[in-house]
Amino acid sequence: MARWGITLPLIGVPVLEHHALVSELAGLGYTDVWSAETTGTDAFTPLALAAQWSSELRFGPAIVPVYTRGPATLAMSAATMAEVTGGRFVLGIGSSSPAIVQRWNSIPFEEPFKRTRDTLRFLKAALAGEKVTAEYDTFKVSGFKLERPPAEKVPIMLAALRPNMLRLAAREADGAITNWLAATDVAKVREELGDAELAARIFVCPTEDADAARALGRMLISTYLTVPAYAAFHDWLGRGDVLRPMHEAWAAGDRKAASKSIPDEVVDALVVHGSLDQCRARVAEYQAAGVDTPIIALLPTGGDQVEQVRALAPKA
Repeated sequence: MARWGITLPLIGVPVLEHHALVSELAGLGYTDVWSAETTGTDAFTPLALAAQWSSELRFGPAIVPVYTRGPATLAMSAATMAEVTGGRFVLGIGSSSPAIVQRWNSIPFEEPFKRTRDTLRFLKAALAGEKVTAEYDTFKVSGFKLERPPAEKVPIMLAALRPNMLRLAAREADGAITNWLAATDVAKVREELGDAELAARIFVCPTEDADAARALGRMLISTYLTVPAYAAFHDWLGRGDVLRPMHEAWAAGDRKAASKSIPDEVVDALVVHGSLDQCRARVAEYQAAGVDTPIIALLPTGGDQVEQVRALAPKA
């Protein structure tokens, strides 16, 4: 089944005002709704509500940080989501970033690969209904057992940017979630992930004002790709040299120069923009390149976002 996802809630649209749109999504050809968790809504509440408005869609957070909830709390949240979605839930977890984990939640951002691996292993056991007593490298659990384990297996996907995490996702999880990549980067990611499900959040700015789209894209790219994990990701993808001026300006504290230094071709590769038809075709290029589940993240253009979601649907 060809999947086609959307990131909800939409920017600036209250959570409860998504009811009508969510009820339409399956008929438009969407198969998935994915949330995010940074400084807006939490990852689970919008999905729990949306699941009551559609009986067909699959729901998942992309992603829940493995540090900001205890392992048992995370297992309980996942089990509850599996119940309220009628088994149409995929749990996306990942290490997140030092800003979210350490600066905003006052939790040490230590050994992210091991913490993600350990959380994955714990969750697989806990969500299978096992009583877990185990000492992992990054935490230990003694005698935890879900009171309401899911009736069916909950797939778990890992946020993965580079070979070690992609290989972990292939070996022990049910797939990988990535973002900030071009369609031409997908083959390199696939080499490490193999045949497991690959979901990719794709930033879409539906406007034919290329200057405006690139300005927004530069701001986002300079904010995200200066995070160490994303910087290393794009070094691995081969963009280290072209992004070096951005990193140097950012390190010097000159945010405007960092943004300005990003070439048009980098913005155009990482941010989908153009007419609605052009944007839909560009998202389909990711599918053709090997992404199983493209997840559109709609960037604001001043237009009607609900109408844009309808127009970006595969059946439009």
